[in-house]
Amino acid sequence: MAGNGEKETILVVEDDAMALTNLEHILRKEGFHVVASDSGSKALKLLETHSFDLVLTDLKMRGVDGLQVLKRVKELQPATEVVMITAYATVDSAVTAMRQGAYHYISKPFKLDLLRKMVEEALYKKRLSQENLQLKERVRELEAVDRPLMVGASPAMEKVVKLLEQVAPSDSNVLIMGETGTGKELTARTIHHLSPRHSKAFVAFNCGAFSGELLANELFGHEKEAFTGASSRKIGLIEAADGGTVFLDEIGEMTLSMQVNLLRVIEEREVLRVGSVTPVRVDVRFVAATSRDLKLESEQGHFRSDLYYRLNVVTVLLPPLSRRPEDIPLLAHFFLTQKGRKTGKEVSGFTPEAMEILTGYSWPGNVRELENVVERAVVMARGDRIRPDDLPTGLMGFSVTTHRPESSELATLEEQEKAYISWVLKQTEWNKTRAAEILGIDRVSLWRKIKRLGIEP
Repeated sequence: MAGNGEKETILVVEDDAMALTNLEHILRKEGFHVVASDSGSKALKLLETHSFDLVLTDLKMRGVDGLQVLKRVKELQPATEVVMITAYATVDSAVTAMRQGAYHYISKPFKLDLLRKMVEEALYKKRLSQENLQLKERVRELEAVDRPLMVGASPAMEKVVKLLEQVAPSDSNVLIMGETGTGKELTARTIHHLSPRHSKAFVAFNCGAFSGELLANELFGHEKEAFTGASSRKIGLIEAADGGTVFLDEIGEMTLSMQVNLLRVIEEREVLRVGSVTPVRVDVRFVAATSRDLKLESEQGHFRSDLYYRLNVVTVLLPPLSRRPEDIPLLAHFFLTQKGRKTGKEVSGFTPEAMEILTGYSWPGNVRELENVVERAVVMARGDRIRPDDLPTGLMGFSVTTHRPESSELATLEEQEKAYISWVLKQTEWNKTRAAEILGIDRVSLWRKIKRLGIEP
């Protein structure tokens, strides 16, 4: 029953010599390190000099009784759980022990299976408390770092972070690829922050949110009277980012005609405002992102291959959350801290059952979906910890069928995206505004995806 391959230490306090010997024998046989004490007074001294994972104590003892031992445990080692054992199984004594912090209460004579179960559950709670403390400390460390937060300690995320640290100091264009909700903009901001351009502007732009003409106007700007309603000159986003970084999200949604104009900017390092004949020199670094397979798109003629190769000098592939499940607890606590501050609610962690649900879910919406779920849970929470009832029922009743072959991580991305968007639309009864909010995109982008993927009610 010991966790993590290490012997956990249990203090057994019992003034009946035979009962003490039996408990010590049973627990040692289960693989625990056991310290035996035949009186409450000796137990108090041991608590001052030794750390314990669990205290198993008789309630009625001569001199110092079990409640006094319990009180001292909570003073000196508050994370240590206490299980009471007594022949006096009255409701009053049970309530008193539980109110003072006992994990549970069992009466003599007890069954061995019940004892084993109680010990394992109490130790599991202790381990969870330790993990919560460690996760909170890790969150504090992350928040103290003066850079955008790439939250995760999995090998997959460590690999991504190392690549960003290597690529950022250069001036090469970067293409970020990954499923919806994996954190592509955060990745782009990290690249900018770690680059020599960090003191200049970082401009983020969603290419799927505008039509061709509006896209040109936003990116390149226009001259006064370039078209009806152009009452003054407008500086485009690329020009405004001179010296900094331009992040083009959903680059795969850009029309072919606009791709030609963007390619010219990248090659010539100059912008031509709408209605102007005089180009403006610009010095920007381009970071683009997509949830689509641009190589395949270019091979099929849906995306210009010359632009693809200009943008894809360095590729950063973000792993889906299902490929790094070990990061889920850390991400969940990170979002819990953020959302708790936002809502003003003091929620300290997750129950074991709630965390088991989070880690067992497939997360087709990735990190963004997890963030939304945690925010909802904080709002719904009625206690100091997130419980299963605070989580959406869909986490337990729905799982998108995912196809992620190791040899080609993006090969079935479109199928996954279609399945998830279809499910969200169904859950919202085709309320596109609400669905777009859940997906983390605007209504125009959602409309484009519905049309492109052939999603029908």
